[in-house]
Amino acid sequence: MSLKVGIIGCGGIANGKHMPSLKKVKEVEMVAFCDLIEERAVKAAKDYGTTNAKVYTDYKELLKDKSIDVVHVCTPNRSHSVITVDALEAGKHVMCEKPMAISTSEAQKMLEAAKKSGKKLTIGYQNRFRPDSQYLKAECEKGTLGEVYYAKAHAIRRRAVPTWGVFLNEHEQGGGPLIDIGTHALDLTLWMMNNYKPKMVVGSVFKKLGQQRNTANAWGDWKLEEFTVEDSAFGYIVMENGATIVLESSWALNSLDVREAQTSLCGTLAGADMMDGLRLNYVNNNRQVVEKPSFNAGGVAFYSGGDSNDASFVEAKMWIDSILNDTNPVVLPEQAFVVSQILEAIYESSKTGQPVFFNK
Repeated sequence: MSLKVGIIGCGGIANGKHMPSLKKVKEVEMVAFCDLIEERAVKAAKDYGTTNAKVYTDYKELLKDKSIDVVHVCTPNRSHSVITVDALEAGKHVMCEKPMAISTSEAQKMLEAAKKSGKKLTIGYQNRFRPDSQYLKAECEKGTLGEVYYAKAHAIRRRAVPTWGVFLNEHEQGGGPLIDIGTHALDLTLWMMNNYKPKMVVGSVFKKLGQQRNTANAWGDWKLEEFTVEDSAFGYIVMENGATIVLESSWALNSLDVREAQTSLCGTLAGADMMDGLRLNYVNNNRQVVEKPSFNAGGVAFYSGGDSNDASFVEAKMWIDSILNDTNPVVLPEQAFVVSQILEAIYESSKTGQPVFFNK
């Protein structure tokens, strides 16, 4: 059996992740492509679509096609919620690119629409599907680390501000590095801990380097008038059980401790980090031990078949399999909702100078 997929938004993330990955999944036919810029949709249809693939500039027209089973939403953050809700109500399963939405109220609408429609909804957190992430998750589930009570979510770039698309546009994106790359690190950390009950958040958000020139940025200088988001954001998160997470995110920080989409975990029996490949640390025979698994070959299959080292492909394959087999997707929308809750709380705390408490 194959599923017919429609792509809404044919820009960078669609071309960089979604469409190339779906192309490798034999159970998928990409039959429709939509973008506000018609040439993008035309090119996507030519590169990835079936011979009779249709092109749209209005996503609502695409959703009228009853033959489409699945929609991938790859648009700027502001439109994630409205398009996803419309797609679910039109009877489509939806993969929405991260973050889930620009606010928890918008994310809540997505949850409700998924529940009401009975269709599957997942969010594009592909870092869960990396071999090192899969290995560490298996160790966490086995109890190797014991109770994880302290963690760090790392999303730090020294000078790598994205200067294309709408990344710097607060209206379209809802934020900067926190909502762009911090969201991946936080998702990875919460998933490893299997802890989705935040109690309190304190946040600090900075706009310090965004108005500088001659920045040595990886993709060249940005336009100052376009840089309307933060360049760094940090959060201190306390969970209901007392576990604590420090979240650090920046596109431009004068630091040599540069790490992205990584987590560090400290448990009662062992710890783990991703600083030099995946490393587990523990005590054995009264000796301090550091263990470094190799990901060159073999291993217990989190997913078997295809390229298990290609996280984006594994994400796409497992998403399609969840629909065909009627199982839960790996990234549950309820989990992504908590990520959005915490990110919003960091922004709110920074604005008010006060902690944000959940479930008061």
